[in-house]
Amino acid sequence: MQWQRFAEQMAVLARDLLEKKSVQETLDAISVAAVDLVEGCDAAGILAVRKGRAITLSSCGEMVEASDRIQGELGEGPCYDLARRESGERTYRITDMTQPQPGCPAYADAARELGIGSMTGILLYTDKEDFGALNLYARRPGTFTQDIETAGWMLASHAAVALASARTIDQLEHAMETRHAIGEAMGILMERHRMSEDDAFSVLRRVSQHHNIKLREVAHKLRSEHDRP
Repeated sequence: MQWQRFAEQMAVLARDLLEKKSVQETLDAISVAAVDLVEGCDAAGILAVRKGRAITLSSCGEMVEASDRIQGELGEGPCYDLARRESGERTYRITDMTQPQPGCPAYADAARELGIGSMTGILLYTDKEDFGALNLYARRPGTFTQDIETAGWMLASHAAVALASARTIDQLEHAMETRHAIGEAMGILMERHRMSEDDAFSVLRRVSQHHNIKLREVAHKLRSEHDRP
């Protein structure tokens, strides 16, 4: 890697992250930055496991959410393996996913189906059975070297700080569900009334203010009415 250029990009990223208005925006920006800044990285995401449930807190790239879901369903994968180690290691690197992976054979089979050639990740925190990790994916085997792992560490430090400022993972998940509901409601208005994105959001906000109910509740009500036969 060209470390001087990377350091300059990281400095710009750090300033940009300070301007984000929420933890979710910060985590999303870190995932995007991983793909933009880390050589060979095709996708990146932040995974949290809470009470046995895998939650994708942030993703950039199609394979991320599927990978997180599979790890959660199987209860195995590089993130689980890393969190369960007693050695205190905080990083993993799978150089070539096409080769057998004794630690997570079922996950490796599924990962190959997703087109994952190599992976690396950094543990952000552990709390008994719960943990969080920043994961970087590449379609090509042999992508992630020791240098790139170091770059991942630098990105992970920002993610860890952002997560530390969130009161709970449940809070983040609730915020994500709210954002998703509002996005679906806007889509319904845009399709039904041929509105722009800004106009659809303005309608939801006016209804929320007029009836003095939360924007999330307006979105849920609109979705339920749309789904009703």
